Amino acid sequence: MRAVLEVLAAVLAVGAALSRPGLLPHGPARGDARLRPGDDESSPGVLLRRALRLYGRAARRLYVGTNGVISTQDFPRETQYVDDDFPTDFPVIAPFLADLDTSGDRGNIYYRQDDSRDVLDQAVGYIQAGFPRSAGAFVPTNAFIATWEDVGAYQELSQDTEPSRKLNTFQAVIAYNDEDTYTIFLYPNGGLQFLGTRPKESYNVQLELPARVGFSWGDGDDPKRDGLFHSLASSEQALRVLERESNTGIPGVWVFHVGSVEHVEPGGGEGAAPNPGTASYTHPLSSHASTAQRPSHGSPVLLGFVPGRRDTQGWPQPGGDAATRQSHSANPSSYSSGQHGVGVEEDVHFNPDVFTYSAASKETCAQHHGSCSPHAFCTDYAAGFCCHCRATFYGNGRQCLPEGAVHRLNGKVSGSLRVGQASVRFQDVDLHAYIVGSDGRAYTAISGVPQPAARALLPLLPLGGLFAWLFALEEPGSENGFSITGAEFTQSLEVTFYPGGETVQVTQTAEGLGPDNYLSLRTHIQGEVPFLPENVTVHITPYRELYSYSSSAVTSSGQREYVVAAGTANQTLSYRLRQNITFSGCPHSRLPARQRLSVARAFALFDSHEHVLRYALAARIGPARDDAENPGVSPCHDGTHTCEAPARCRPGVGAEYTCECAAGYRRDGRGCRDVDECAEGLSQCGPFSVCRNVPGSHRCECRSGYRPAGDGQQCVPLAPASDPCEDGRHPCAPGDRARCLSRGDGRATCECLPGYTGDGIHCSDVDECAGSPCHPAAVCYNTPGSFSCRCRPGYEGDGFQCAYAVEGNPQRLTPCQHERMYPREVPPLGDGHVPQCDEQGRYRPLQCHGSSGHCWCVDAAGQEIAGTRTAPGTTPPRCGSPESIQQLTPCEHARMYPREVPPGPSPVGDGHVPQCDEQGRYRPLQCHGSSGHCWCVDAAGQEIAGTRTAPGTTPPRCGSPEPTERPPSMCERWRQSLLEHYGGSPRGDQYVPQCDPSGDFTPLQCHGDSGYCWCVEQSGREIPGTRSEPGTTPPCLPSVAPPSVRPEPRPDVSPPAAGTFLLYAQGQQIGYLPLNGTRLQKEAAKTLLSLHGSIVVGIDYDCREKMIYWTDVAGRSISRAGLEPGSEPETIISSGLISPEGLAVDHLRRAVFWTDSGLDRIERARLDGSERRVLFDTDLVNPRAIAVDPVRGNLYWTDWNREAPKIETSTVNGANRRVLVHTDIGLPNGLTFDPFSKLLCWADAGTKHLECTFPDGTGRRVIQSNLNYPFSIISYANHFYHTDWRRDGVIAVNKETGAFTDEYLPEQRSHLYGITAVYPYCPGARK
Repeated sequence: MRAVLEVLAAVLAVGAALSRPGLLPHGPARGDARLRPGDDESSPGVLLRRALRLYGRAARRLYVGTNGVISTQDFPRETQYVDDDFPTDFPVIAPFLADLDTSGDRGNIYYRQDDSRDVLDQAVGYIQAGFPRSAGAFVPTNAFIATWEDVGAYQELSQDTEPSRKLNTFQAVIAYNDEDTYTIFLYPNGGLQFLGTRPKESYNVQLELPARVGFSWGDGDDPKRDGLFHSLASSEQALRVLERESNTGIPGVWVFHVGSVEHVEPGGGEGAAPNPGTASYTHPLSSHASTAQRPSHGSPVLLGFVPGRRDTQGWPQPGGDAATRQSHSANPSSYSSGQHGVGVEEDVHFNPDVFTYSAASKETCAQHHGSCSPHAFCTDYAAGFCCHCRATFYGNGRQCLPEGAVHRLNGKVSGSLRVGQASVRFQDVDLHAYIVGSDGRAYTAISGVPQPAARALLPLLPLGGLFAWLFALEEPGSENGFSITGAEFTQSLEVTFYPGGETVQVTQTAEGLGPDNYLSLRTHIQGEVPFLPENVTVHITPYRELYSYSSSAVTSSGQREYVVAAGTANQTLSYRLRQNITFSGCPHSRLPARQRLSVARAFALFDSHEHVLRYALAARIGPARDDAENPGVSPCHDGTHTCEAPARCRPGVGAEYTCECAAGYRRDGRGCRDVDECAEGLSQCGPFSVCRNVPGSHRCECRSGYRPAGDGQQCVPLAPASDPCEDGRHPCAPGDRARCLSRGDGRATCECLPGYTGDGIHCSDVDECAGSPCHPAAVCYNTPGSFSCRCRPGYEGDGFQCAYAVEGNPQRLTPCQHERMYPREVPPLGDGHVPQCDEQGRYRPLQCHGSSGHCWCVDAAGQEIAGTRTAPGTTPPRCGSPESIQQLTPCEHARMYPREVPPGPSPVGDGHVPQCDEQGRYRPLQCHGSSGHCWCVDAAGQEIAGTRTAPGTTPPRCGSPEPTERPPSMCERWRQSLLEHYGGSPRGDQYVPQCDPSGDFTPLQCHGDSGYCWCVEQSGREIPGTRSEPGTTPPCLPSVAPPSVRPEPRPDVSPPAAGTFLLYAQGQQIGYLPLNGTRLQKEAAKTLLSLHGSIVVGIDYDCREKMIYWTDVAGRSISRAGLEPGSEPETIISSGLISPEGLAVDHLRRAVFWTDSGLDRIERARLDGSERRVLFDTDLVNPRAIAVDPVRGNLYWTDWNREAPKIETSTVNGANRRVLVHTDIGLPNGLTFDPFSKLLCWADAGTKHLECTFPDGTGRRVIQSNLNYPFSIISYANHFYHTDWRRDGVIAVNKETGAFTDEYLPEQRSHLYGITAVYPYCPGARK
């Protein structure tokens, strides 16, 4: 404790926080080497004076890198690790991993070895402050010190920019002796002036990735596979407190135990000394840590040590800072390469015979030089030759593997097992093993073994134990199995379980190395294993095992215990095993007589979701140090024992042994006699069963009328409860009117069939014709449970659509002819008026009411001309021809026949007379004459949401209306005709055509709320055979026909298939990722468009013209391209941009909106780039994401302002700007408006949250609180999809549960930017 007190006193002498003097001495005066200045430099390997133990391994060299890291191997290029999250692909000690740069003498990086007493005393003081008990006797002999002094972040400098003055200082100390190692991170007060760095690929995009602080094992050799890691901080919030908090009681000092354990153990778990005079700092970043997930340092637990892929689910996954202050691992099943050994081994029982190495022919190296591995040399002996692996390789000479490398093994497993009362067979299921040769860890995954055998094999650890022996970490003077047998051998294994006596035999045959050094193996399992129920876990304690060697065989035996845990109940069981491994060895090799395999970690798991059985072991092999423990051959093995069957021989010390009886037998001299469990009442048979004694056991047989339950002991009634729906004991209406639904408990519920109504017991026919579902020119015929429509004479069609036939050819009625057939009410009279039509079907200019005698003039649309109506008995007005009469505009017509205004914040019930301009168009500003309310309207006279002002206030500023784009389509005209026929408000059971925003029929048409749906052609005609009943929806494709001649596609464009898919921006390309439902079809992903020299950031899609729009920060432009093959990119905005980022398309208004974080602007233009104008250029700092709600005419955007981040909204014309969200947000990168749920949602790279709110800012809720580093987000169906800069992929999140459900990681690793969803047709819109 003296060292601890000295350190605390030193800290108090300079203040409450660690000052520069609190760092260990460093610099040229202490003999430090200086890393050469630069952006991505690394030191030569520093050969340590004595090896240190790091993560349980020996390390002899250390490397120091510019980017705040130390490693036991040289660094890859920084692009492979500096922007990625933990874990890294190589071993890392990271006091501040970020893109640092010391070019231009911006700081120094020093490093050295040191064994001076003053340095070691200061280091041990810090260590014992963090580990006052466990490190109390720790005396370091050496230290390695690396110091980053006043270093800056990488910065792209130009003539107009100055280097940042924010500089960081921090230090890492590795203190160690022959047995153990500790690491110290030191952050002096004011030492961390910046917390993250901008990625080099970000170009003009304004964002920073926070630094990472922690440790990574770097197990894998594949950049897409994860190994172990421990993260202390990876968010700004956690990095900001590194100087002020601690796990030692000394602010800015963080200590970790990294030596003799296989996981990093943070200090502070043993009651670290408090910092006198300051608040307690005995917990690591407690305000941000997850208490439930913080490991207990009093009894450290290995939280998982199986490496896995980035794209797997199920095993512990890294989360945010709150969840990563511990060691993590992922799923090992991902190490299946698709290459397998072939064939299946026959049933082979335990075989003591061995193979011999034949040298009788006196073969020589010259004759058989090809027998050796390319990495071996050959030696001639008097009786033959032998192969020996060269330095840095190991094996038997015929097969050699590189030392310390990662190896893989593939094979097939077949078997025939009895599990309890069940027999299970399986053939050629997959086995994959992943070997970390550098520290002797072996991971095995067997997939496809059927139940209950898969779960019952959990205790059979020797299935994976073979690989632990083959590739065990070698102690000096010892050799692992592969060094002796190579890749060609046969293992015979016999295991007997207690207390049941079940015996199983396993044969594993290795068949050599494949072209990629993958070892191929065949496994056969046969026998009996104990039954294990569901929801149990199996725990296997570490063990040691002795192996005896000869020139061509290895034998071992042992007794193992395992614990079966179910909830809080545990049961300790055991099994005995014996095995021999036969191989063709070199007679001139000197093998050890005996060796001891030490298994420090053993783990077994059955993944019921993936149906994978997993084993994981960590082993080392060394000499058998105690000869008393190592008999030459046990009498149990050579058959010289005197035990009589069925007694079993159990080896003891040396040549000693005992005769044991299996469960179900009792000792009888040197033998055993059977126990009659039935007669002695020892059976576990339940009610309704009969006990039958069998040798060594008993079985339970069910009485007549009963059958065995799943546990093999209880009996349940043979016949289940009768089904009233099957035997007719139900009260439901007849089957042609109702259906019976069984509840499984002998009861039933009744439900009327479609077309009938009632409670299911009494069902009456629904008269669908009462709702007028047919075309007005058709007759409806009601039938039981359904209806049919037939066109009237003179019309043709399917009854839902009818056309007037002239000389056999269908002809659409003119409005006048249609109105003659179906008269409508005219104001102000209550009786129907039948219009008069001329020979061409046009309205006659003079119209007179047949019964009242009123007359008036009409225009070409049949609309009455104001002031022309005459009373009965007076002279009718003089009316010109229809062509000479000017047709009223919609605004003029609305002035003549005022309507109710749409309800607003203060609904007005009296009629509103619109104001029209000289051309008859709606004036942009409308005000109610009596109420005083004012609002803006679009070109169609529709009120623009959010623009209404109260009486007495300043009216809104309204722009000029956008021009009307096109006349009504056939779908829209038919829809309007039926709406008028239904009186403007159709009932839920009446059919109204559904039209898309461009006026075409939507591919899917449904009949009101009846549930009947069908697909239609482009003309709106029903496609035969597509009509579905309620509850199902037919799959309808867009009906717009493709062009008859398609141009040749560009070589860099790959057109997408039909259906919903995602488009994402990835630097110089736009990627295509199709969806199957909501699942990512990763195998079908591809590059849609290559854009060399561009950096695509924002991306959106115009569903009407099927065009992609994107922003390019490298070219400072906005472009578009069609999805059709042959489409060429077209630049629509090429000037006046600096950093265009977010982009949104309004398919209704034919407008595009974008943000520019360089100009701090939000702009809009027509989709062809015309009519460009600035919406906002004030109160913006870093505008990033933008989204539009076309239906309601609202715009939303995020401002990535570190000092005051916010989300704002306005109308699409720039009116009514206001802040929606400004609290509890950090870096709102992504933003999306869901047109279906009407929710505004965003992904925040600062808070790591995915949140949603209603468009008015109410109802805010968190969907997911553990994102990595999201950039862009889009909503589709019940999922969100976002791009992530830590994972460099697309991540799927369920909207309801917030769970991560899927992810796609492109083969080409680089940052992904914008993302959007493409539908087969446009989302519904208000007309």
